[in-house]
Amino acid sequence: MPASTMNSWELDAPGLAHLHPVQRLIPRPGPGQLLVKVGAVSLNYRDALVINGGLLPGALPRPFVPASDMAGVVVETGPGACRFDVGQRVMGNFWTQWLDGAPPLEMLQHGLSLGGPLPGMLAGYVVLDEDVAVATPPSLSDEQACTLPVAALTAWFALVEAGQVRAGQTVLVQGTGGVSLFALQFAQALGARVIATSRSDSKLARVEQLGAWATINTGQYPDWGARAMELTAGQGVDHVLELLGGDNLAQSVAALAVGGHILQIGFLQETELRMPAVPLMLRRATLTGVSVGHRRAFEAMNAFIQRERLQPVIDAVFPFADVPAAFARLQQGPFGKVVVQVDAS
Repeated sequence: MPASTMNSWELDAPGLAHLHPVQRLIPRPGPGQLLVKVGAVSLNYRDALVINGGLLPGALPRPFVPASDMAGVVVETGPGACRFDVGQRVMGNFWTQWLDGAPPLEMLQHGLSLGGPLPGMLAGYVVLDEDVAVATPPSLSDEQACTLPVAALTAWFALVEAGQVRAGQTVLVQGTGGVSLFALQFAQALGARVIATSRSDSKLARVEQLGAWATINTGQYPDWGARAMELTAGQGVDHVLELLGGDNLAQSVAALAVGGHILQIGFLQETELRMPAVPLMLRRATLTGVSVGHRRAFEAMNAFIQRERLQPVIDAVFPFADVPAAFARLQQGPFGKVVVQVDAS
């Protein structure tokens, strides 16, 4: 390794104003661990909530390195580590203990996730337990691959693992952030047609260019559930990716086909959920909570991305010195993912 220190961004109190660049010693991997040189990091709305102290119930350790999503290369392995070799490109799985099946109880109790409460990825080098690492699709650069661990896997888990989307079905995605655009790409590749919603005509024009079957401007159609029914000739949509929460859930119910699914992913509007019970019951619909996914699904998704040659939609790429500007762009409502290139030295 050419140097003994690395650049890092650390939070010493809640709030983006308390996020500072520092130099730290490069960590060393312990038994069963990997030292990864970080190539790129992508930002999620969750990261901003963690930084502002508005998401996790307990206090974060200080100083704290934020952000959960990265792609890089293994530069050293600890004693006994055998899943990856030096030189292999990897990403980190958000839920560090969720490998397959049902979430382990410890994960539910303590929320053992990268980027809060566990240390995050905005650093030149990070140490990962080898079980947390997932191989990067060869067709993607680090800037592209770093967008996968949360946004892409959330969309994939909602559609494939929870919703079991099939060819010929209709999927409705809300907004034009990373999760929704990945869902658009996955659903289309699986043979479904996609309706996208947004308050921006310019963003809706861009999702049409990406292949959306139909769009709804929710400013023009506040009762957008009825508009979704019109677009589907009264049949409704089979899957709704619900990202807003609050009263918006009632519109998701109104848009549903018989036997449809609401995949509850986000709470951009508010954390409480409100909806009429009778329409949900009459439609024999389901409401399923989705929180990213397990490693097995991550690996299956990566194989699908490689096979289909899917390309993540990136809104902007910022240098490591401009992390505050990257978070500012995140708050502006980007079209796709915001990425930070990492300078390890």
